[in-house]
Amino acid sequence: MKDRLLTAAFTAGWGLVCRLPESWARALFTFGADIAWRRQGGGVQTLEGNLNRVLRTDLASTADGKQLRALSRKVLRSYARYYLEAFRIQGYSRDRIRDGMHITRPDNVELTLEHMKNGRGVIYALPHMGDFEQAGAWIIDRGAGSFTTVAERLKPEAVFEKFLAFREGLGMEVLPTTGGPNPFGTLARRLRDGSLVCLVADRDLSDTGVEVEFFGEKALMPAGPAALAVQTGAALMPVTCWFVGDDEWAAHVHDEVPVPETGTRNEKVAAMTQAMARDFESGIREHPQDWHMLQKVFVADLDPERLARSRAKAAGESS
Repeated sequence: MKDRLLTAAFTAGWGLVCRLPESWARALFTFGADIAWRRQGGGVQTLEGNLNRVLRTDLASTADGKQLRALSRKVLRSYARYYLEAFRIQGYSRDRIRDGMHITRPDNVELTLEHMKNGRGVIYALPHMGDFEQAGAWIIDRGAGSFTTVAERLKPEAVFEKFLAFREGLGMEVLPTTGGPNPFGTLARRLRDGSLVCLVADRDLSDTGVEVEFFGEKALMPAGPAALAVQTGAALMPVTCWFVGDDEWAAHVHDEVPVPETGTRNEKVAAMTQAMARDFESGIREHPQDWHMLQKVFVADLDPERLARSRAKAAGESS
């Protein structure tokens, strides 16, 4: 019954929300975000635990419980806006997508396209910030042509299929994390062909994550982006996204994370993943209200058995 209700909700979202006047739809989603925030369920509690790390590493911050709660409310509203735009973006004009995006490092966007023109693949690694799907639609329109990404296989399957069709409708090639061939090989082929790969990379979904220093604590992040860069020679360029006002967006394409000249493959991957985490840190610190992380990423919060498996695998690979 829960799966059927969730499927019906997403079906209604794509079928009805896009037909509502935008002001009505925005008010509806904001209302829903506020209800979720007041209930303070497990996801909101995890979010506030994550945000507390961000606030307490900001030396200018003297955040108390009220400030933390106020910030988490902003995040829930931002997260609701992400879903609202997911339901409506296919009705946005190219002009709206193009003119509403603010790029703080246009030189790195030009460098991305130049790499691809010359046959070198590029990896955009992103945290769960802002509307990364809209940013994807923008880079496709800007000249990338298309890109390949990986999506977590959601439950129920019908919801996953709807998200798959949505992203493919924007021009993306989407590979599921499970239920098919290992996506790493396909991603590597795309990069060797000089294509763009975009990966959301601030939460590890496997048991092979890399431990990094993140807001003063250990966190687990996926090794995939750095491993692909080491194996294929592609440029790893972290990207952070955020919302501007009620109907515009912004993105910062960070400088390429270089492959270390010395060290084993695992050491290079670890160093590059740490550098990626530092770029994520800077973007999240500047725009914490748009970091939609309602899942556990910090080692102190993770299940001990899962963490032990990850560490055992990392130790085995290093040996």
